Amino acid sequence: MKFLRCYHENKEYYGLLENESVKCLSNNFLYNNFEVIKKANINDIKILPPVLPSKIIGIGLNYNDHIQEMKDEKPSVPKMFIKPSSTVIGPNEPIIYPKHMSKRVDYEGELGVVIGRVCKNVSVDQAKDYIFGYTIINDVTARDLQSIDGQWTRAKGFDTFAPIGPFIETEVDPMNLKITTKVNGQIRQNSTTSHMIFNVYELVSFISQIMTLYPGDLIASGTPSGVGGVEVGDVIEIEIEKIGKLINPVKE
Repeated sequence: MKFLRCYHENKEYYGLLENESVKCLSNNFLYNNFEVIKKANINDIKILPPVLPSKIIGIGLNYNDHIQEMKDEKPSVPKMFIKPSSTVIGPNEPIIYPKHMSKRVDYEGELGVVIGRVCKNVSVDQAKDYIFGYTIINDVTARDLQSIDGQWTRAKGFDTFAPIGPFIETEVDPMNLKITTKVNGQIRQNSTTSHMIFNVYELVSFISQIMTLYPGDLIASGTPSGVGGVEVGDVIEIEIEKIGKLINPVKE
């Protein structure tokens, strides 16, 4: 099932997508106590970020081919960082290029893992039960600042640097999904989630040993090879099989 957040007739709703129809819900779908209160055509709504996470946990260097292009070493445990919730934007919203600080901004197409239950100290085998579903996230990165700082908070923490959406898919196997990123219609990334070093269940388990994960929290599970810079005026399109397409322009 595909869930979303939307704006319709001057009000925000959580919704369930069925073909071209959106069933507007009475409550947040993460809490499973909703009912359908109205219907709308998908062309009559504005799609918002599907979740508003309290935190985004990013995973760096989780694809071997990306490690090679970054000339880095394979991590022995997941390499984590945090993106603030203020980075979140929705489909079709602009990524703002911070030209006052950066001269190299990169896209990173990634599978997003949406937590559905309070999650602490869970095993790899238990992890699936704590995942609500999967979405798309663009882990936008000021690559020059990442190199300068050594740590990644500034490079990945600018407002608008986490486009998310358009949907959360709850009925999909995350182990072998095709992921493609295009810039202005040209393919830049083309891989599958089967190439992850640490799979999504291993990531959920590992992170939960460190911090409590709450419903709506998001794990950005890492990006494959093919990352690269964008310029003002470019349009980034990330597609993940069975989930959808996340499209965002770059503006100044």
